[in-house]
Amino acid sequence: MEMVPSDENQLVPKEIENAADEPRVLCIIQDTTNAKTVNERITLNLPASTSVRKVFEEVASKAGYINGTFDLVWGSATNMAPLDYNSERTLTENGFEPGKKNFLHLTDKDGEQPQVASDESGTADSSGLEDSSQDRFIGPLARDCTAGCSSDYSSQSYSYSSILSKSETGYVGLVNQAMTCYLNSLLQTLFMTPEFRNALYNWEFEELEEDPITSIPYQLQRLFVLLQTSKKRAIETTDVTRSFGWDSSEAWQQHDVQELCRVMFDALEQKWKQTEQADLINQLYQGKLKDYVRCLECGYESWRIDTYLDIPLVIRPYGSSQAFGSVEEALQAFIQPETLDGANQYFCERCKKKCDARKGLRFLHFPYLLTLQLKRFDFDYTTMHRIKLNDRMTFPEELDMGPFIDIEDEKSPQTESSTDSGAENEGSCHSDQMSNDFSNDDGVDEGICLENSSGTERTLKSKSSLTFELFSVMVHSGSAAGGHYYACIKSFSDGQWYSFNDQHVSKITQDDIKKTYGGASGSRGYYSSAFASSTNAYMLIYRLKDSSRNAKFMDAQEFPEHIKRLVHKEKEMEEHEKKQREIERNTCKIKLFCMHPVKMIMMEKKLEVHRDKTLIEAVEIAYKLMDLEGVIPLECCRLVKYDEFHEYLERSYEEEEDKQMGSLLGGVKSSYMFDLLLETRRPDQVFQPYKPGEVMVKVHVVDLKTETIAPPVSVRAYLNQTVTEFKQLIAQATGLCAETMRIVLERCYNDLRLLYVPNKTLKAEGFFRSNKVFVESSDSADYHVTFTDSYLWKLLDRHGNTIRLNVSLPESSPISQTYRTFCHKLGSSGFLEDASDQVKGAQKSVEAILEASTEKLKSLSLQQQQQRASSDLKTTEASDFENNESPSQEVDSCASVDNRELENRIQTLDPENNFQSEERSDSDINNDRSTSSVDSDILSSSHSSDTLCNADNAQIPLANGLDSHSITCSRRSKASEGRKETWDTAEEDSGTDSEYDEKGKSKGEMHCMYFRAEPYASDENSGSGQKYLTVHVDKRITLAAFKQNLEPYVGVPSSQFKVFRVYANNQEFESVRLNETLSSFADDNKITIRLGRALKKGEYRVKVYQLLVNNPEPCKFLLDAVFAKGMTVRQSKEELLPHLREQCRLDLTIDRFRLRKKTWKNPGTIFLDYHVYEEDINISSNWEVFLEVLDDTEKMKSMSQLAVLTRRWRPEQMKLESFQEVVLESNSVDELKEKLSEISEIPCENIEFAKGRGTFPCEISVLEIHQDLDWNPKVSTLNVWPLYICDDGAVVFYRDKTEELMDLSDEERNELMKKESSRLLKTGHRVNYSPRKEKALKIYLDGAPNKDCGQD
Repeated sequence: MEMVPSDENQLVPKEIENAADEPRVLCIIQDTTNAKTVNERITLNLPASTSVRKVFEEVASKAGYINGTFDLVWGSATNMAPLDYNSERTLTENGFEPGKKNFLHLTDKDGEQPQVASDESGTADSSGLEDSSQDRFIGPLARDCTAGCSSDYSSQSYSYSSILSKSETGYVGLVNQAMTCYLNSLLQTLFMTPEFRNALYNWEFEELEEDPITSIPYQLQRLFVLLQTSKKRAIETTDVTRSFGWDSSEAWQQHDVQELCRVMFDALEQKWKQTEQADLINQLYQGKLKDYVRCLECGYESWRIDTYLDIPLVIRPYGSSQAFGSVEEALQAFIQPETLDGANQYFCERCKKKCDARKGLRFLHFPYLLTLQLKRFDFDYTTMHRIKLNDRMTFPEELDMGPFIDIEDEKSPQTESSTDSGAENEGSCHSDQMSNDFSNDDGVDEGICLENSSGTERTLKSKSSLTFELFSVMVHSGSAAGGHYYACIKSFSDGQWYSFNDQHVSKITQDDIKKTYGGASGSRGYYSSAFASSTNAYMLIYRLKDSSRNAKFMDAQEFPEHIKRLVHKEKEMEEHEKKQREIERNTCKIKLFCMHPVKMIMMEKKLEVHRDKTLIEAVEIAYKLMDLEGVIPLECCRLVKYDEFHEYLERSYEEEEDKQMGSLLGGVKSSYMFDLLLETRRPDQVFQPYKPGEVMVKVHVVDLKTETIAPPVSVRAYLNQTVTEFKQLIAQATGLCAETMRIVLERCYNDLRLLYVPNKTLKAEGFFRSNKVFVESSDSADYHVTFTDSYLWKLLDRHGNTIRLNVSLPESSPISQTYRTFCHKLGSSGFLEDASDQVKGAQKSVEAILEASTEKLKSLSLQQQQQRASSDLKTTEASDFENNESPSQEVDSCASVDNRELENRIQTLDPENNFQSEERSDSDINNDRSTSSVDSDILSSSHSSDTLCNADNAQIPLANGLDSHSITCSRRSKASEGRKETWDTAEEDSGTDSEYDEKGKSKGEMHCMYFRAEPYASDENSGSGQKYLTVHVDKRITLAAFKQNLEPYVGVPSSQFKVFRVYANNQEFESVRLNETLSSFADDNKITIRLGRALKKGEYRVKVYQLLVNNPEPCKFLLDAVFAKGMTVRQSKEELLPHLREQCRLDLTIDRFRLRKKTWKNPGTIFLDYHVYEEDINISSNWEVFLEVLDDTEKMKSMSQLAVLTRRWRPEQMKLESFQEVVLESNSVDELKEKLSEISEIPCENIEFAKGRGTFPCEISVLEIHQDLDWNPKVSTLNVWPLYICDDGAVVFYRDKTEELMDLSDEERNELMKKESSRLLKTGHRVNYSPRKEKALKIYLDGAPNKDCGQD
C-alpha cells in the first residue's frame, strides 16, 4: 500500500490522504426494531469510497448491536432488498448519492431482533434509560433491566419501553389483522393455559376425515406450535380465522371477547365429539349452580341445577350510582337472594296460595378454571345509548371461593322441589345477572329432595380446596363504541407477568395489574387523552390451586409424534418462506413497455428480475413476458431506459450486455424513477444508439396543400445544437429542404413557437427531454407572412383544438315546413330546396340529406378551386378562416357519406367565454321525455351559416386511424378528463342563455370554427335504426354554434332539440349553457340528441312531481315543464292544465291545485297565485316543484300564514291516523293546540304534540313513537328550539295525554314488530328498535358462511 506524509509528518495510506478531496455520503439510519428507538436517528458522514461492510461496522458500534444480527435497507420503500453486510463494494456502487441525504432503516434480520453488544463496550448502559440528558441508548433493553411496564401506564402516552425480543421473553406475539385484538387476547390466554395447551397437543388430526383448512382444532394446534417454536416476533392468525369460516371483512368487525370465548368453546365441543377431548371444555371451565325459590311460610323449595362457563359480575347495581368495590362484593351480590312479596308473591304448591318467598342462586361446584366477566358494558336509559362503566373494581391475586357455596343457613324443615314459574327458564340463571346459556341434561333435576344431596354437595366446601390463583386479565381500553383488547398473563413456568399486546410481548409487574382495576387513578393506560381513564379489566381467569391437578407445559421432548412431525413441517415451511423473502428482497421490479410489432399497440407489464441476472438474461425474460415468441426473433429485441411519462428513450445499454441488472438499475427497489422499453426492429434494420443527454423530438410534417399533418418521425438531438443544425438533422430524416423549412415547437397545450433565430440553441428555445415539433418546407407566400397570421399557424391551431365526438341522433328527425322555409332562406343554389322536394310530406333521414347535397357540394368545390387558382394566394388561404360573402357559398348541408370534409364558418357567441363549462342537471334524466310537453311553436330564425366543402381534399389517415384534425395529445386528454367532468357537474343558477336575440337572429361576433361530421354505424345498435355521427369540431365552439351545425343532421332547427352529454356510467345530463364552449369535452365523448324545444333566455326547465301526503309513495313524477322569468304562479298553472289532462289524466281546475317548493322529498313553501318567478320565488336550472291536489279551495292567502301537516297518534289503538293540514295565522303554540282541538275534539289542555324527525313523511314505528319523540316541548312559539318550525310543510304528531298505551302481550308485540319492520322497510326508513345492530359473531363449523353451523 502506498504511503504518503500527512500534515503531522506521519505516513498514512494514500486513499486516506485523498479522502478529504473526494465526495462524502450522508447516511441517516432509523432503528425500527424497537419502539423506544424508532424516533432516534444515527447519522454517518462517510467518504463515497467507503465499503458497505465498513458502514455496518459503524452502525453496529453506534447502535450497540452485534454486527451481522441486523439488516440495513433503503428507507424509500418497504420491499427493498437489504444491503450485504460483508460487501466490499463502495457506497456509490450501491446507489448512494454523494451530497444528498441517504435514508436507511435498521431492521430485524430474518424476523429476529438484533443482538445487543456486551456491557463492556458501555453502549448498553441501562442508566441511559433513567436520564434523558445522558447519551442516548440505541437498541433493546438489557436482560437485567427493571424498568418494567410501570412507566408504560404512567406516561402521558403508552409506550412499549420494556418490549423484549422473543429470545428475551421467550414468547411470540400475534399480528392484528385489523380489529382482531379480542381474538389475539383469548388465543394467548388459552396458549398460556397448560392444561388446555397440553390437551390440544394430545389431539391428533386425521387428514383423511377432514380438510385441514376448515379444521378449527388443527389450526389452533398449528398456531400453538408456532407460538412455542417460531423464531419470529409475531405470527399471523389468518389460518385460524379462515377455519372459522370468516372472510377478510370479519377482520374489521370488533366483537366481545367473552362472546368469542363461548362461541369458540361451543365450536370446539362440536369438533371434538367422539374423541378423548369431547368433554375437555366442561372438565376445565364448567361449573354448576342452583336456581331456587323457597316459600317463607312452609319452607317448601323448588329448584333446578344449571351449568355455567363464566360468572358475569355486575359492576354497578341497576338504579344505583355506587359501584361494587371488589370482585368479592360482586360475588356476594350475585348470590344474594331477593324476597318475592306484594304483587310479586310466589304461588306455593304446598300452601296452595301465593306466599312471600325467597329467590336466589347458590354455587354447587366451581370449575378448575374459573372465568369471571366484569359487566362493564351497560345501557343508559337516559341517553338511550350503550355505555362503558369505568368504575374501580379490585380483584385479588388469590381468590377464596369457599364462602360462596351454600352460604345460606339451611335449618328449615324437610323441603321438596317442584316445577314452578320461577324455574321454568332452562339453561339460564337470574335474567339480570346470568348470561350463560350452556345447560346440561343432568341439570334438570326437579323433584329431588334437598336433604338427599346436601351431604354430597357439602364435600366441595373445604376452603383449602377452593383457593384460586389469578393468571390472566383481559383488558379493554376504550368505550362502548369500540376500543382495544390486550391480555396480561402470568406464566406458570416462572411466575412472571407479561403483557400480550398483539405482536408486542413485554414484561410487566404486579403494580401494572393493579392499574387495570379502573377508576380515576390518574393513569393514562394504553390510550392517551380520549381514553385516559377507560383502561380496565374485563375478564379474569383463575386456576384452582391443586398440586395434584396443576399441570406444567409440555416440553419439545415430550411432544407426541404427530406434534413432532408438525413442528418439523412448520420449520420447513418457515425456511422456505425465508428463502422466498430473500429472493423477493433481491428482485428488481420495474415497469416494462413494448410496442407490439404487429398489433402496433403499447403493452405494459411488470418485469421482475433477480439482481444477479445479466442484461441478456433480462431481455429473454422480457421477450417471453411480452409473448413475442413466433412474432419476432429474440435477437431483434433489446432493453432501453425509458421515460413513459414523457415518452422519452433515455439511453441504450451498448456493450453492457453482461452487466448485472442490480448494478444496471442502480440497486434493488420496488419502484424506479424510470421504466424499461423492450425495443424491436426488423431483421434488416440496425438499432440506433441512444446516448445520455440526448433529447427526443417527434417531428410532424405539415402539408399546407392537402391540409394534413403526417404521423411523427422520431429524431434525437442535443440541447446545445443550434436551430440551423437542427434543421439539417430534420432534413436528413424527412427529406425536406432546410432552406425553406419552418419549425414550430409545441411547448405545451396550444403554445406554438416558431424557431426563427438560426444560432439559438435548442435549450434556449425551451426543448426538454421529449418534444414535439411541426415542420413545413413549401416554397409559398405563406413563408413570408407573420407566423400568427399565417395559414400554417391557423392549421396547427385548428389541429390542437379539434376533438372527436360521437353523436347519437334521434331515431326520427322530421323536417317540418317551417324548417324547409328556414333552409330556403339559407340556400344559395337551390340544392337544399331540391333535397326538400324529394322528401316532401315524409320524414327525411341523414343519408337522404347527404345524398341530396353531394352533387352540389362537388360542383361547389370545383368552383372554389377555380376561384382559388385565380386569386391571390394569401387572400385565398385566409379565406379558409374568414366569412365568404359569395351567395354560392352560403349552404347549410355538409359532409357526404363517403367521408368528404366539411368546414363551416360559424357565428360563435361571446368568444370571451371560450373556457366555461356546461351546466349539469341534478335530476334523473330518465324522467326526461324525448319531446317536451310544453314545446311551443318552432322558432323561425334567420341564420347566416357559410359552408365550404372540398370533396377532393380527403384527409390522410394516420397510424391510429384518425385524420390529422382529430389528433390531440392523448396524455393531455386523459389528464384533463376527470377535471373537466368535475367542472361539468357544477350547478349554475343563472338560468340558460339563448342563442337568439329579441328579433330571433343569432348574435355574437363572427368567428370561424372547424366542424366536420360523418355518419357511422354503431355495433351495439346496428339493427335498431339509430343514427350516429362522428363529429370533428373545434372545442372552442359554443354550444349554440355546435347545435346550429347539427341542424341538417337532426332535421329541425337548433331551438327544437336538446343536447345531452353521456358520462362513463351512461348517465345523461343536459347541456343548456349555450354561450359556453366545448372545452370541457374530450376525444370520444358521447353526446345524445333528443327532440324537444330548447330553452330561451330567462326560461327554466322544471320537473313537476305530485305530492300525495297519505300515500305510501308520497312523491310521484308527473311531467317536465318550462317556467319563465317574470311569469306568475297562476300563469304557470294555466300552462300546466292542458298537459296534466293529456299526459297525466288529471282533470283539474286552476283553483283546485297548488304548487309548492320541493326540497328532495320534503314539501316546503306554498306558492301563492300572485307570486312572480325570479322576484318572489328564486328559480334555478332543473328546478323541482310539488303539485298538490286540494280537496277544497285554497286556504293559504298570505305569506304570513303557516301550513303544518298534522297526524294523530292513538296510543290505545297503537295506530297513526292520516295527515291533515292545519293553516295557522301565527306561530303560536296555543293557536296550534286550538286548531288540533277543532279537528280532533280533544280538549286543548289534554293535547300533547311533537315535531316529526327526518324526511317527509317522517315515518316512525308505533312501538317507538310514544317514548322516542320529544312530546309537549316547553315553548310558546313554534319558531324556537327544539321545534324550529318556520316554513310550510313541517310534520307534527299529536295525542291525547289521557289515553293509556295499549298493553301488549309478547306475541302481540312480536307480531306488531314484524308488521312495523315490513312497513318501514318498504318506505325506505330505518328500523330503530332492532335489538342488535352489530354483526353477530359466528363460527362456521364447515368453513362456509352460507351454512350456519356455529354458535350465534
